[in-house]
Formats: sequence, structure tokens, C-alpha cells
Amino acid sequence: MSEKIETMKVFTKVAFSRLDRATKDLTKEQLDWKFCPDANTIRWNLTHLASEMFVFVPKIIKGDKTYKPENWPDDYVGNESYSLEKIRGDIEKGKAKFMKKLDGLTEEVLAEEMDWFYGEIPKQEYLILAISEILHHEGQIAAILGVEKRMQGT
Repeated sequence: MSEKIETMKVFTKVAFSRLDRATKDLTKEQLDWKFCPDANTIRWNLTHLASEMFVFVPKIIKGDKTYKPENWPDDYVGNESYSLEKIRGDIEKGKAKFMKKLDGLTEEVLAEEMDWFYGEIPKQEYLILAISEILHHEGQIAAILGVEKRMQGT
């Protein structure tokens, strides 16, 4: 495995570790808490991340921006019918799937150009964007939990 791919894996592991720490004590009551009506919920952030792992990352690796995995629901992100346990399970499966995809990469695949929402750039840049999404949404979750805690006076 190349040093570049190994570095991407380490960065991904760090991101997943931060997400795990931010959500380790999460309760089902916190999933849909909002500090204002327009804010995203933790549920939205977690289901968005799972969707990124199951849909966005495979699109990048396949180089097919229209790819949609079989049996992946169109209404997954933010779906209030999903329990915390289901979402956690999907996140865990998504992590394993993401890391396996990274294990199977080559320098040639990373260098392939993909024309998508940032224009025609190497797949490695889209993958780094996907990895940074984990950190971005972990930060949103940590912020939501921090605001909730302070509003409760703890």
C-alpha cells in the first residue's frame, strides 16, 4: 500500500475516532434535539454520514456520480423512523466498508479524474473531501451536544 493511501487511512481512522468519542454517550432523546428551529439534528448528521459512507464514497471510487447502491433508501438522511441502534449499526457497517474501500485503492485509481461538483479533479481530492465530512459533522454533533448541555445548566 502506498504512503499516500496509508496517510488517507490514518486520517480516516482519526476522524472515526473523533466521531466515536463525540457520540459514545448519545441518548435517543438527544437525536432530535435542536437549539433553534432551522438547526440540523444529531440524527440528520449521523444519517448523512452513513449515507456518505454507503453512497458518496462508492460513487467516487467507481467514478460514477450517478451510482446508487441497491436497497439504499432515498429517504435515509434525517429519517425519524430509524432508532439510535439502527443508525449506530449503519455507521459501524459504513466505517468498515469505507476502510475496506481504502484498502483496495491504488495510486492509479486515486489519480483518475472525476468530473463532479468541484469540476474535473483527481478522485483523491473527492475522497479527502469525504473524509473531511466525518470531521465536519463530528464537530456539528459536538456543538449540538455542548449547547444542549449548557442550556441545561450542566
